[in-house]
Amino acid sequence: MKRLVLLVCVLGMLALPQFASAKVVELGASAGPAKSNCPNDPCEAIGRVTGYQGRSGTVANPFRIAHAGKIVAFTVTLAKLNSTQVSYFTGLYGSPPSVRLSILRKGKARRTRLSHRLIRQSKVYDVEHYLGSTPSFALDTPLVVKRGYIVAITVPTWVPSLAGAGSHLSSRNWWRSSRRKGDCRNATQRAAQQRIRSKRDFGCTYSTARLLYTATYVSDPRPTDGSK
Repeated sequence: MKRLVLLVCVLGMLALPQFASAKVVELGASAGPAKSNCPNDPCEAIGRVTGYQGRSGTVANPFRIAHAGKIVAFTVTLAKLNSTQVSYFTGLYGSPPSVRLSILRKGKARRTRLSHRLIRQSKVYDVEHYLGSTPSFALDTPLVVKRGYIVAITVPTWVPSLAGAGSHLSSRNWWRSSRRKGDCRNATQRAAQQRIRSKRDFGCTYSTARLLYTATYVSDPRPTDGSK
């Protein structure tokens, strides 16, 4: 029902003159199926980190923006956990489970390829009441994006939105995180990027894994009369 309401809202936006000829794309939705192993063991979550999917099977750069526009909503797939697992992750990362959407600009030069600047960010969404579902959140204020920007998620505490161990994904699935290079196994470090305009090296890449989120992108309409 929530996804239906969101679709109606987006279609309503497209009916307005300023959205004429705009294109709506669900970033991250074209990849093959993947799901968390929870509540079975091993059950994994991500915490205190900013990350984005760099490749999802045959889909390269699924969250890189191809043309200027706006991000108007996003979804996260939240695994169903048992009470013991909830208590464990709460004790490890804090409570409640929460997530926000982030817009990053990656360095272009070889020496800055790991550097990511935080351009924009949504508010924090508390998701403790949505475990075991895939909620969609319409943003109060759309996030403006330009060509080359990357849509990531930032997790201030934790979310069970990871298909990793037990998901049998190939090495063509990997995500990149804001954790320090050389300290990638330390999953409790406070690496969430939350200060606008800050720069952070995304030093860790995790293969055979997928972050379970999508983002609704509306491209800016392209004039057909030759004007800019």
